[in-house]
Amino acid sequence: MAEKPVPDVSAAVDEPLRPPAALAVILLVSVLVVATCGLIYELLASTLASYLLGDSVTQFSTVIGTYLFAMGIGSWLSRHVRRDELGVFVRVEIMIAALGGWCAAGLFLLFPVVSDFRIVLYALVFAIGTLVGLEIPLLIRILRHRFAFRELVSNVLTYDYVGALIASLLFPLVLVPWLGMIRTGFVFGLANVAVAVALLIHLRAQRRVGADLAIALVVGASLVAGLAGAEKLQRLSEVAFYGEPVVHARSSRYQRIVLTRQGSDLRLWLNGNLQFSTRDEYRYHEALVWPVLGRVENPTRVLVLGGGDGLAAREILRDPRVRHITLVDLDPEMAALFRDTPELARLNHHALSSPRLTLHNADAFQWVRQAQGPYDAIFIDFPDPTEFSLGKLYTESFYREVARLLAPAGVMTVQSTSPLVAPRSYWTVATTLEAAGLATRGYHAYVPSFGEWGFTLAAHRPVAAAVRLPRHLRFLTPTTERAMFDFPIDMARRPTPVNRLDNQSLVRSFGEEWGEYEG
Repeated sequence: MAEKPVPDVSAAVDEPLRPPAALAVILLVSVLVVATCGLIYELLASTLASYLLGDSVTQFSTVIGTYLFAMGIGSWLSRHVRRDELGVFVRVEIMIAALGGWCAAGLFLLFPVVSDFRIVLYALVFAIGTLVGLEIPLLIRILRHRFAFRELVSNVLTYDYVGALIASLLFPLVLVPWLGMIRTGFVFGLANVAVAVALLIHLRAQRRVGADLAIALVVGASLVAGLAGAEKLQRLSEVAFYGEPVVHARSSRYQRIVLTRQGSDLRLWLNGNLQFSTRDEYRYHEALVWPVLGRVENPTRVLVLGGGDGLAAREILRDPRVRHITLVDLDPEMAALFRDTPELARLNHHALSSPRLTLHNADAFQWVRQAQGPYDAIFIDFPDPTEFSLGKLYTESFYREVARLLAPAGVMTVQSTSPLVAPRSYWTVATTLEAAGLATRGYHAYVPSFGEWGFTLAAHRPVAAAVRLPRHLRFLTPTTERAMFDFPIDMARRPTPVNRLDNQSLVRSFGEEWGEYEG
C-alpha cells in the first residue's frame, strides 16, 4: 500500500490565508493615511508650542516625548479591545478627526484665555497620542486573517513609514507656508473622517452603521466649517492674544507676521513678539544706527543683518556719506510687505526701493560665511534669542565671521535685549563678542514699547567716546547719547558665559529671565 504524500506545510505558513478583499485594501490605505495624519498632529502641536511658548528645542522635545509616550499607552490599551476591532477602529478615527482637526484652532483660541496653557496643551497632545497609538495595533489585528504574518508586518510598517515621510516633507514645505497651521489641522482631520466613512460605507451591508456614520458626518461638517472660517478663527485668536485690532496677518515660510493698529499706532509682531510701534520706533532705530555712524569716519559701505522692515535702512540712508547698503534678511515676505504696502513704505521712506540698497533674502548665518568685506559699519538687528534657530545668530562662531567682514576702523552694533529685565542675557552678548576678538562698549535707551533696551557696540579696537550726530534726529543729542553708556547698579555688568553653538547658553538665560519678568 503506497504511502500518502505528506503535505509540505512549511511553505503554507507564509501564504496568505485568503486573497485580500476590498476591505483589506481600504485598511492598508488607511495605514498610510493615519500615519501621515498622526505625524502632522505631532508636528502641529510642537510648532504651536514653539510659536506660543518660545524655546523651540524644549517645546519640540517635550511635546514629541509626551506624544510618543501617549502612543505607547494607546498601544498597551489596545489589548483590552477584545471584540469588534473594526468598529473600535472607526470610532477612534472619528475621535482623532475631532481632536486633531480642531487642535490648532483650539490651541490658538485658548492661549489668551486660559491661565495655564501648558496643561491644556499636554492634555490634548496626550489624548491625540493615545488614540493614534491604538490605530496600528487594531489594524494589525483586523488584517491578521487576510495576510500571512510576514506580509502583514511588512505591509503595515511600509505604509506607516511612507506616511511619516510624506508628513515630514509636506509640513514644512507645503502645509505651513501655503495652508497655515489652522487649515492644516482641518484638512488632516477630514482625512481621518474620510477613512472612517469609507469603512462604514463598506460595512453598511454587514452591520448597523447609522449612528457611527451620523457622528462621522457631524464631525466632518464641523471640520469643513472650520476650514471655511479658518481665517476668521485665526483673526479671532490673534485679536484676543494682542488685545487690539489686527489689520494684517500672514504666515510666511519662516514666521507669523501680524500688524495691529490702535488709533494711529501701528505695531509689528513676529511670532507673537513685538518688533516695533510707530509711536516710538524712531527712538530704537536712532539708538541702533547713529552711535555707529557717528563714530565712523567715512561709512561708505554698510551691512545690515536683519531689519527686513527697512526702518534701520531708513536711518542709515539719511547719512549722505553712505553709498551702498547690503541688507540680509531671511524672509522675502517681510521685505515685500514693507516695500510694496504704501503705508509701510512711507514709514521706512521707501528705503527698500532705494538704488543704494541691495537686498539678499538668505540665512544670515550662512551668508556671512561666504561674504566678502570690508564693511565700514555693520548693524545686527535680529529678533531676541527666544529659540535656538535665533540663538545661533548670537554665538561666537557667528560673530567671528562678522568680525572678518568689519573694516579695521569700522564699528558695528548688536541689538542685545533689555539690560534691566535680562541683564545676564544682555551681558552675554558682550562677553561673546569679546571672545570673537572684538572690543565692546554697551549702551541702552528707553523705548516706551519695550522699556529699557540694550545695544552693544563692537570694533577691532577700543570704541571711541567721541561721536558726531546730525541735527535732524528726534531723540538723540550728544548729551543723551553720552548718558546711554552709563549703567546703574541694577543693570551693571556681571560675569556671563560665552554663547557658543554647542551650549546656546543665551537662549536658556533669556528664557529664564524673561519668564520670571512676565510671571
